[in-house]
Amino acid sequence: MSKEVENLINELLNSNGRLDCGSAFKISAKTKTPIEEVGKIASNIGVKIDNCELGQFGKLDCESGSVEILAKLEPFLDEKRRIFCADGRDAAKGVGLKKIRSTLKDYKIDVKYCKLGCFKEKKGKKMVVKTKTWIENNEGELIFGKGKTEVLEVIAQVGSISKAAEILGMNYKKCWNHLQILQKNMKEELVNTKQGGGDNAGTTLNERAYELINAYKQLQADIEEYANKRFKELFIKKEEK
Repeated sequence: MSKEVENLINELLNSNGRLDCGSAFKISAKTKTPIEEVGKIASNIGVKIDNCELGQFGKLDCESGSVEILAKLEPFLDEKRRIFCADGRDAAKGVGLKKIRSTLKDYKIDVKYCKLGCFKEKKGKKMVVKTKTWIENNEGELIFGKGKTEVLEVIAQVGSISKAAEILGMNYKKCWNHLQILQKNMKEELVNTKQGGGDNAGTTLNERAYELINAYKQLQADIEEYANKRFKELFIKKEEK
């Protein structure tokens, strides 16, 4: 059996001479070999695993993370907001691995105990820098930040302010107030609401709302990139790099 697995590993190597995570699971299913054993055989013949389907390494495509998927993952997260590889893959049933890895990436959820044995547990650095970005008006009132971004994103996904509030675990008034504060300070409407039944009823975001979401995410990403760079320069000793 191990020889059959070894042959399949060599047949399915990617252009970098590595075995994609997805290919390893296909070998496991085809040969009825435990996935852990496939990982061990690959390691024994000097083949590295590539393109983790949960997005921990490699370059598989991602999309925008989903708050609904996040809610599905929450019960499996530990106190450090990490998830077992097995639980992450199980959560993908019915929604697909792309949605899972996208949500893990967007909400910075780490994966531990890779089923292929790529890492027992990702320990990370002894110190990490954390950043949180928000935008205020000159009166100190919060205009835009992570919370309001999530409100807009969930409304876009579900087409309803009340359903978005339910998913986010807040009452309707608080969700509505988030929108009103944002619209008041931006001096423009960000959502369109159609009353009644039918396919056209509900709440949608206008183009400006999507621009604000993307602008905030880009700002946060830029700040994190700079903060991480300066953190390494100031706090991480050269010998630890």
